[in-house]
Amino acid sequence: MSRHVHTGDTEAREPLLTCDYLEPREPDSDEGEIIFERRASNITRDAAAGAQRRLTYEEAVEEAGFGLFHWLLLVVCGWANASDAVEILCVSFLLPTARCDLSLSSSDMGLLTASIFLGMMMGGYLWGYLADQRGRCRVLVVSLTINGVFGGLASLAPWFWLFLLMRFISGIGVGGSIPVIFSYFSEFMPRLKRGAMISALATFWMAGNILAAGLAWMVIPRTSIHFSLGSLNFQSWRLFVMLCSVPSLTSALIFRLLMPESPKFLMEAAREKEAIHVFKVMFELNMWGKGKDFPKFSLCTSSKPRGKPEETRTRGSRRGRLVHILKKGLLPIKQMFKGPLRSRSLVLLVIFYCISFGYYGLWMWFPELFERMESGGGSPCANVSLPSLLHNQSCYPVKTAVYMEGFVIAVSNLPGNIFTILMMDSTGGKALLSGSLLLSSLTVFLIYVIQTKVQSLVLSCVFSGVSVITWNALDVVGTELYPTQLRSSALGFFTGVGRVAAITGNVVFGKLVDTNCAVPVLMVSALLLTGGLVALLLPQTKQTELT
Repeated sequence: MSRHVHTGDTEAREPLLTCDYLEPREPDSDEGEIIFERRASNITRDAAAGAQRRLTYEEAVEEAGFGLFHWLLLVVCGWANASDAVEILCVSFLLPTARCDLSLSSSDMGLLTASIFLGMMMGGYLWGYLADQRGRCRVLVVSLTINGVFGGLASLAPWFWLFLLMRFISGIGVGGSIPVIFSYFSEFMPRLKRGAMISALATFWMAGNILAAGLAWMVIPRTSIHFSLGSLNFQSWRLFVMLCSVPSLTSALIFRLLMPESPKFLMEAAREKEAIHVFKVMFELNMWGKGKDFPKFSLCTSSKPRGKPEETRTRGSRRGRLVHILKKGLLPIKQMFKGPLRSRSLVLLVIFYCISFGYYGLWMWFPELFERMESGGGSPCANVSLPSLLHNQSCYPVKTAVYMEGFVIAVSNLPGNIFTILMMDSTGGKALLSGSLLLSSLTVFLIYVIQTKVQSLVLSCVFSGVSVITWNALDVVGTELYPTQLRSSALGFFTGVGRVAAITGNVVFGKLVDTNCAVPVLMVSALLLTGGLVALLLPQTKQTELT
């Protein structure tokens, strides 16, 4: 049986592997569709004495062992994931003070929180496609560098429009690193540990959240940090923005100097020697001090090398070449929505939109909502006359309680992360995804109903802890539902869809938070409920092999 994704398009075929293939597995009772499993050909085994073993990807990963290399990889990729969280969430913490210095209305604040998501939307699929074509590691270096450089430059922008532009370009970098990090990380993991390790990687988002909240708590209230740079009035919140760019820059440097390319990508690109070298590095670190020698083997690589000139090139006008490049770039999306991948892609499309609108629409506004509760008391949606009160008051002195509450909500991610790590491999991503979305929906509805600040803080912490389970489950499920040649492109596409939802959510909150706060809050609850029900249609991918 030939190994390809059945899309009805001859261009959609994956390169045929020399010694393995896919065969359909009988669906479980709750799946409703076929998932493909890799089966090694008998030819690949030690059929003849003295013959060098030819290993499939999964066999080579098992041969490399599990140990020190994977824990170091977790720290490096985790720091990169945390840097993305810091860059995304830092805007929410600077709103209570920056709105005065930049003279921002609520609509302006909505645009500011949406700007990075607009960049992420544009960068997500582009970087994901390049990672599938050119390699994960080099794309991570470039995207993290763009993230850090322009995130830092935003701190020096004297005008709102320039600050908005810098945040947008920084978002283009963030849009590339988030999906590629998870593809890269998952392709080093043995099958039986993949779910728990990807969940552990996802917990670093919480670390980034805590780091951003802690920096905001320590730096922004220090109004003594104040000086002038020409026409620029450098306040403490600008120093906070500058510090938030450091994690991305350090991550880019680490990937550039120390990290190898994904062995799965190298095998698919027919770069056998490089892939074996990576497996050797993994083996030596994992077996450090155990006195074991690296075993000799060859690999089942793709028969179609990537990155080489095509046999036929599009000739003719520049417009014709541009059309050809565009069609080639959009081919992964065409593959995702055909054949057996179509149903899961449609389901993920709905889920990503629902969770991104709900999570980012609400989360990015938490500090501002707590600022309003601090000034007006009670529920953030209870006092309609509050906007006029806020516009007449100064942003200084800074209310430190707002940042303390943001820090508490960030720390409340911890139980959800621990739960995910412990339960992912035994329960599976599908059940955790659906259950956490439904519980998040109920929590947001209760945030609208309650009337006191303490109740709002408690329910916000519950929402934070439960929604992180959703994101962790989505990270695991997303990497397991698509083959190597579509994995980063698919994750990039869906994160792009999520950014559209995040932009919509932030603009809706910005437009309505002053006049009818109940509308966006109830919209979040309804969308999370929809996502939870739709998630039941996904196939079960628990401990499945990567294709």
